Amino acid sequence: MTESNPLYPALILDARRTVRYPGKGKNIVELGMVEDDIRIDGRKVSFTLIFDKTTDPFAKSIVKSAEAAVKLAAGGDVDIEGNIAVAARTPAPAPKAPALPGVRNIVAVSSGKGGVGKSTVAANLAIALAAEGYKVGLLDADIFGPSIPKMFGLENEQIYMHRTDDGRSLIIPAERHGVKILSIGFLVERDSAVVWRGSMASNALKQLIEQADWGELDYFLIDMPPGTSDIHLTLVQTLGITGALVVTTPQEVALADANKGIAMFREPKINVPVLGLVENMAWFTPAPHPDERYYIFGREENVDLLAGKWDIPVLARLPLVAEIGEHSDAGSPIALENTISASMFAHLAHEVIDAVDRRNSQLPPTQKVQMK
Repeated sequence: MTESNPLYPALILDARRTVRYPGKGKNIVELGMVEDDIRIDGRKVSFTLIFDKTTDPFAKSIVKSAEAAVKLAAGGDVDIEGNIAVAARTPAPAPKAPALPGVRNIVAVSSGKGGVGKSTVAANLAIALAAEGYKVGLLDADIFGPSIPKMFGLENEQIYMHRTDDGRSLIIPAERHGVKILSIGFLVERDSAVVWRGSMASNALKQLIEQADWGELDYFLIDMPPGTSDIHLTLVQTLGITGALVVTTPQEVALADANKGIAMFREPKINVPVLGLVENMAWFTPAPHPDERYYIFGREENVDLLAGKWDIPVLARLPLVAEIGEHSDAGSPIALENTISASMFAHLAHEVIDAVDRRNSQLPPTQKVQMK
């Protein structure tokens, strides 16, 4: 009988290093086939060996080899036979597919406060991008004040679903003027207030993103809620946002909130590139006096100071023009027309295209935020 040796975990581990897996040229420790669960009770030893599957054709022979190796190292009186368990390796979870696999660029249109024309900018920008030949989607994520349905004449739109070739039931976005559109406003009665807890709103928003058939898009615009909220966190946790536009007026109170919005996107945990500022209601020009400008909310220098602070460009300066609001209220955004106001949104579209191209050439894709 082999002389008994004191039992301790390192002895058992060294013994297992002498057992090789056939055809791989490595021992079972190197191959990660041993669980860290050595148990010693007097002269009784037990542990677990891990295989890719419990039906591994070499499982029985490797268990026998491991028993023999332990007996050789510890002595013939060690109680090891029948004490080696066999387990299947837990496969690593498959990486989750991106929420919008067919979308090239996701642009958040945001503002620090309400009332600065963010939704008007988002609607007209979407139409201007579509007019350039791009495939465009627009998600109205302004949970508590969805205005995109009215701007596109979709206030009575109903949600419809269809079954895809792979058996999934997906929401069909509405389509107007070459833009695919979904809005929280489609989920509630037209004149009803949206009184939802944060989790309800977040879940509804994720449904419009992940359970909708957006298809192939060049630009997916998100009309964000004003300010900073749970909804913003839901969006950055659900999507890798290419970049954000921040809409503001030149008024100091609006700029103070815009500053907070930029700071949110620049937070290291969020890290969404800010493509630039859009100065809305920059000035007012009376129709009878086209050469005059009245700076009702403040001078453009205020916006330039904020842009300089964060080293971001001012992509456009849009005037306060009655026809822009009138067309939005009528469900036909001004970008559809052949007017000076429409040309300003066409200019903004070109600036956004260039800003996105610069961002994509200089920075890696934005990752979804992982919040603990």
